[in-house]
Order: sequence, then structure tokens, then C-alpha cells
Amino acid sequence: SLTMACALILLGILLDSVDGSVARLTDGVTEIGGQLDALADLITFGVAPAFIMLHIVSNGLGIEEGASIFNPGTGNVIGRVCWGIAALYVCCAALRLARFTVQTAAGRLGDHLSFSGLPSPGAAGLIASTVLLQQHLYKIQDPSAFVSGLISMITIVVPIITFAVALLMISSIRYKHTTNQYLRVNRSFGYTAWIAVAIIFCLVWFQETLAIIFLLYAASGPCRLLLSRIKAFPGTAVGD
Repeated sequence: SLTMACALILLGILLDSVDGSVARLTDGVTEIGGQLDALADLITFGVAPAFIMLHIVSNGLGIEEGASIFNPGTGNVIGRVCWGIAALYVCCAALRLARFTVQTAAGRLGDHLSFSGLPSPGAAGLIASTVLLQQHLYKIQDPSAFVSGLISMITIVVPIITFAVALLMISSIRYKHTTNQYLRVNRSFGYTAWIAVAIIFCLVWFQETLAIIFLLYAASGPCRLLLSRIKAFPGTAVGD
């Protein structure tokens, strides 16, 4: 099911965040392991989210029309557009992973506290968490008009999100490495309290909180870039 597929992608994100540490801890770092890791990432964070997006659109179109969307030569206009978006997403994920592999091999990532372009796990996480939220809303009995509208809106928004994160992956926008910057360093009590609040929200509203977290992370790069451009603009003063 779509719920299981999204859950497995999120599990892949969790495992991807620790696989490097485990390999170094067990002295299992090899070149072939790195290549296999990149291939696994391409399937988990590239191919799988693209097909999930196609499934969502198919379900939204209805059984008769949606059945033909999985044929790249479908006569359905929406289907063709979504296939184009899916192909673009997979290509951008492959380019993103290839660039990361080259930069890592060349030692240009330094302390590895940031990424150039949206990381593929972040892109896949946003797609998976959004679809997971929709599947959760489907289970609500007697949904309100707002919930029904949100379910329909997600069907329309997911292809747009897929297109946007595809472009963000191959961009040069800087993104923080969440694991290295936030989880592997000592932080203040206030920061720990915010983490605790996020965990509580996840326990109470898991799907909603997860979707918001991935959305904020995807938007963080462009927002920081925009703020830096505004601050660097001549004549701009703090407080204006």
C-alpha cells in the first residue's frame, strides 16, 4: 500500500543518516560499499517517490482514467505531465547523488556540516510524508469539508512538490546537515526543550508534524538565501 511504501522511505531516511557512522565504527568503509549505497539511495529516494507520486495522481483521476497513467505513452494529458515530472525527479536525484559522491571523494565537503542542493533524503521525505498524511486523512470517519478539501488538494500539490524538490536537488542552494549540526554537538537547554516539544508533537500528531518538518527543511534553503540577499542589498538596514 501507499502507507507502507511511504513508511519504508522514511525508514530508509533514518538508516541513511546512520549508515556512514556504522560503517566507520565497524571499519567497513569500502569503495564498493559506497557505490552500492548510492545505488540504494537512488532507488529509495529517487525511483520510489516518483512512482508514489504517479500512484497518487492515478487514484485522484479515478480507476478508469488512472489505470493508463502508468504507461509513459498514455493519452491522458495529466498523465503525460506527471510522467515528465517523475522522469525529471529521478534524473535530478541521480545527478544530486553523483555530485555528492564526487564531492565526497574529492574531499570538498570539509566538516560535512552543509550540502549544496537539497539532499535526496529530504526531497523524498517531503513527498513521502505528504502522501502519508493524505493516507492518514483517508481513514477519518465522516471527515469535515476541510479534511476532504485537504485530501483533494494534496493530490494536486504532490506533483508540484515533486517538480520543486527536483529542481532544489540540483541547485547550489546551501542546506544544513541536520544530523551533524543538530544531533552530534552539544546544545543549550533551550534547544533541547525545542527537540522535546517536536517529539511530543510527533507522538500526538505524527503525520502532520512529519509533513511540516520536511516542508520547513525544504523551504529553509531558499528562505536563508532570500534573507541573505535582502541583507546584502545596499541601503537595507536591520529593522526596516
